[in-house]
Amino acid sequence: MKNHIVCLSTTNYHPLPTRKQNVMNRLRNAEILYFDPPVSVIAPLKDKKCRARLSMHRAPGEKVQDNITVYALPPVLPFFNKFRWVNRLNQKRQARYVRRKMAEHGFGNEAVLWCYSPSSADIVAHVPHGKLVYDCVDRHSAYKGHITPAVVDGMERDLATAADQVFSTAVGLHETLQKLSPGAQMIPNGAAYEIFSKVQAERGSLPCPEPMRGLKHPVYGFVGMLQECIDYSLVEKLAAARPDATVFLIGRTLPGVNLDHLKKYPNIVFHGLVPQPELPAYIAQFDVCLNVFREGALSRDVSPLKFYEYLATGKPVVSTREPLQVEDFADVVYIARGPEEFLSLCDAAASENDPEKVQKRLQYGEQCSWTERVRQMEGVLYANGVLQPE
Repeated sequence: MKNHIVCLSTTNYHPLPTRKQNVMNRLRNAEILYFDPPVSVIAPLKDKKCRARLSMHRAPGEKVQDNITVYALPPVLPFFNKFRWVNRLNQKRQARYVRRKMAEHGFGNEAVLWCYSPSSADIVAHVPHGKLVYDCVDRHSAYKGHITPAVVDGMERDLATAADQVFSTAVGLHETLQKLSPGAQMIPNGAAYEIFSKVQAERGSLPCPEPMRGLKHPVYGFVGMLQECIDYSLVEKLAAARPDATVFLIGRTLPGVNLDHLKKYPNIVFHGLVPQPELPAYIAQFDVCLNVFREGALSRDVSPLKFYEYLATGKPVVSTREPLQVEDFADVVYIARGPEEFLSLCDAAASENDPEKVQKRLQYGEQCSWTERVRQMEGVLYANGVLQPE
């Protein structure tokens, strides 16, 4: 009998694969209902593109794999991270929708409820389930916006305490959650090794993407969301000090992040999103991969997918000392322990000619593959009776 999993995600299944999709895609012996997160009813006031998402919950489920069906949750009232009573109202409505979809798919009281947001603490009592999993990927109370940190931390405390299994992606998160759930396990993010290792395995045969033709080298590349926790002062420092180099940024700029000051530099390229299968061709043109985070609670406790993906390419990586997990790879990663070191390490990485380091990064990338990470999670879940093996 297959495990029935109800995944309440914080990331839409499309278009960008994050931990949620990578974990769900690889779980064995499971039938999964994946729920995209809801938008606020006032979201279109900030972004007109959100208007279409207000009615997405009326669309039929999308079968993205034989065992995974994706639905969009109904829109919610705003300020649920500021006022617990608002969250309780929202979650009761969400629960009605989730219960209906569970019934349509024949999910019963034995289902595993798998949560990614502290706000899910208030849906637990309203959705039938046999086991509860909380997979914590961020310091949620450290985000800016309409948030009261004490409210978010309180919801997380309730969720973690009730969970049959808690996972976390970073040391700081694990230290917090282990106090609430003694059996909590830290399993960091990973990389789609089978995709990113093509940078070395198919070296020389990957076509150069049109937007990267004619760029000045060295090319310092960044892949990921352009969000507030990135250290843009280092990006600017590099562009200003190395005008004959190119800084190539792949990713979407998140709302509230103003990067106009970087657009005056002709050697900074804002490329936007690239579908994951196409990324190896782009990264193959990088001379150095950048993993630059601004110091702070959010950066300290993040587990960036991009870092493990960089390792899987074998390319040289220059990183800030945060997130803390980069220290585990100090033998093959150039870690700038302050702004004054950053430029010299960028130069050193660009001139690296060390096949042994390339191979060691590939080995690390394979050890940190999503396949390995999910097998670790399954091992814990089978041992604790949360999931049943085949």
